[in-house]
Amino acid sequence: MVVACSFITACSLFRLYGPAASTSSQQQFLQLQLKNPKRKTQLFLSGTSSASYEVGNGYPKEENNDDNGFSSEQERKALLRGGEQVISVLEEMVTLLEDMNMDEESEKVAVELAAQGVIGKRVDEMESDFMMALDYMIQLAEKDEDDKRKSLLEVIKETVLSHLTKKCPPHVQIIGLLCRTPQKESRHELLRRVAAGGGVFKGKDELKIHIPAANLNDIANQADDILETMETRPVVPDRKLLARLVLIREEARDMMGGGILDERNNRGLYTLPEPEVNFLAKLVALKPGDTVLGMIRNVMQGKDEGADNAGNDYEGNAERVNATGRKSHPVRPGMFLETVSKVLAGIYTGTESGITAQHLEWVHRKTLQVLQEIAFN
Repeated sequence: MVVACSFITACSLFRLYGPAASTSSQQQFLQLQLKNPKRKTQLFLSGTSSASYEVGNGYPKEENNDDNGFSSEQERKALLRGGEQVISVLEEMVTLLEDMNMDEESEKVAVELAAQGVIGKRVDEMESDFMMALDYMIQLAEKDEDDKRKSLLEVIKETVLSHLTKKCPPHVQIIGLLCRTPQKESRHELLRRVAAGGGVFKGKDELKIHIPAANLNDIANQADDILETMETRPVVPDRKLLARLVLIREEARDMMGGGILDERNNRGLYTLPEPEVNFLAKLVALKPGDTVLGMIRNVMQGKDEGADNAGNDYEGNAERVNATGRKSHPVRPGMFLETVSKVLAGIYTGTESGITAQHLEWVHRKTLQVLQEIAFN
């Protein structure tokens, strides 16, 4: 049977060649989130179907990586462990399907049903290693131009993600939906419906979509937590995903009653970060226009003051030494907008002076526009 042959091929190739290519940005971000057990429910964000939205091109190769792109033996072993788990799932599916006599159309349905049955029993035991190996095996199939094997593996991946999504808290599910919603107006409508209690709504092609109720503050805080994890790394794992999360945080906060002055937004940042303050000072010293917009765009894309520090320890903080010999951090999109918001709030409450609110509002608005371009173009 074609299905069984493709499964066996996938298993054999993994066992024969093992991990021989660098992991994708989805895999890397998945690992990043699972290092903190509290963030395990965020797993599905990193593995959302590439058919739903595009992701970045992965991490730049680190100086201490080997020729295959792996930064440590531990990473390679983790991929091998995950590979054995994937093979176990494949073999159980083959057992279920091998005695069936099906045509091509019914075969597809049977594979999906088999995946649902096998994965449904195992989903609680799955860790990041499983998804890493699954994505790696999909990469192998792409490299070999084996569309049949690739589609079978993607069925497993979609089934895993479907089960994980159902197990995630409502506000995490909503972040996943928002990450796949390119239009600003559509995201705002989704947030309004979520805040109003959720429900079942008609989506594209008259398909019914179930939207759970969730708290806007929980959505904003969850997005902010993931942002913090991503932005404190020397290399931002995925610029597109980062931009989307910043937009989600800002839009959820904006819809809360008090807007920028809402006391629920006053979390975590009590001292303004020096790199972001210095960059903001450069911007407000210039007249709003194309020059300032170009500076914002470059930094949001990871250039100039926002350039990653790829030469540093991958697990350390995003630090570099500036011209004065002091360690400094690159300007990060989420932290920059947080800084702008704090300064604006100070002006609105009369505790700050010297910078016009209109100028800062222009910077804030243009930064969001740039992030929208990065996130969905």
